[in-house]
Amino acid sequence: MDVYVTAKGTKDRLTAKDPVSFTALLQPAEHEPMIMVDSKRTFQTLEGIGGALTDSSAEVYAKLPKDKQAELLTAYFDPEKGIGYTMARTNIHSCDYSSDMYTYVKEGDAELKTFSVDHDRRFRIPFIQAALAAAKGPVKLFASPWSPPPWMKTNQDMLHGGKLKPEFAASWASYFVRFVQEYEKAGIPVWGLTVQNEPMATQIWESCVFTAQEERDFVRDHLGPTLEKAGLGRLKLMIWDHNRGILYQRAQVVYDDPAASRYVWGLGYHWYVGDHFDNVRMLHDAFPDKAVFFTEGCDGPFDPKKVDSWERGELYATSLLRDLNNWAAGWTDWNILLDERGGPNHVANYTFAPVHADTAEGTLKYTPPYYYIGHFSKFFKPGAKRVASTSNTDDLEAVAFLNTDGRLAVVVLNKTGKDIPFQLWSAGQTAKTLSPARSIVTLVAR
Repeated sequence: MDVYVTAKGTKDRLTAKDPVSFTALLQPAEHEPMIMVDSKRTFQTLEGIGGALTDSSAEVYAKLPKDKQAELLTAYFDPEKGIGYTMARTNIHSCDYSSDMYTYVKEGDAELKTFSVDHDRRFRIPFIQAALAAAKGPVKLFASPWSPPPWMKTNQDMLHGGKLKPEFAASWASYFVRFVQEYEKAGIPVWGLTVQNEPMATQIWESCVFTAQEERDFVRDHLGPTLEKAGLGRLKLMIWDHNRGILYQRAQVVYDDPAASRYVWGLGYHWYVGDHFDNVRMLHDAFPDKAVFFTEGCDGPFDPKKVDSWERGELYATSLLRDLNNWAAGWTDWNILLDERGGPNHVANYTFAPVHADTAEGTLKYTPPYYYIGHFSKFFKPGAKRVASTSNTDDLEAVAFLNTDGRLAVVVLNKTGKDIPFQLWSAGQTAKTLSPARSIVTLVAR
């Protein structure tokens, strides 16, 4: 198997090491560190791994020299030279990661006669088009709204929560359709939608509150039928799009209503309040016909002294590994690129990204999360099926996928301060290798 390593205190960053070969071993030893894989036992199919293409990322990208723009897109989306992102998320009009607050219609236009995505044609649409071209293969893009226009809301404000006024529910559902249609006219295929970003959070930025019952009713009575009528029933519609903590309750309310459930592909979730990985598995076990999907995660507030924090890379790897092992069908990071302040951001909510640009110098800084995510995204491809994998030591965690080309890929995470020789065992054969201290290792069948 080919071996790739990223390790703290070394120069190894997705670095290819000497390959390892299998030898016969019928019975593994109980106390030798070992990752055991059974590729005959398969679980969920992977949709993809990627990150968000926001206004902020697009604006920072536009400030880079042409060679650095090409470098960034290759680094993220090229399957051979980069880490091969195959998923992406974007915002429906403005979110906190926009440098201004805007919508696609004029005030009071419930019939959407003034609907236009011209705002996005300056930065975001060209950025997404360039990313798709760099990928050399399909990228599944899904879109999320942070708030309806202010005049559609009870608080007359895109910020600070508020709710969608019932009399504008039909218009808001049509707004989704128009967004998809306009982006697809621009050559940007849309794979899916979420109903509302963080529907239980009253934020200082764009936000809108939905109870589970309100989200169910909006999907059942407006959004689902409107998408279907427009010929967009193919879109993967996800509810919740918030933290893991109460995702079961949110899903249960919607899924227990057959009229609403029929429109919903699955549930999206974030990582910001607690881990609760078991909740993800429990939701899958209760509703195995519905997908679970990680839609957003980032770390903050931004501190330039912590850009190279190794712990942030381990945070990403832990979430990726445990989410995938608990049935996640895909995983998307938040902004793929931010500037030297963790922005731009119109409400001063500055955070980290895997790659930061110094816009004055025109340079790029690749941080540990970029490489840690790459150990998954580069080697676990859409259509791959997760296979059974176990560890006999608490010091090593692992997840394994069998790709559609028949190649097995296994990620092994070591957050301890010690080098750990270990064996990868499968079907009566074993391969010996090393997990360095504070490292992530990917093994890929040749």
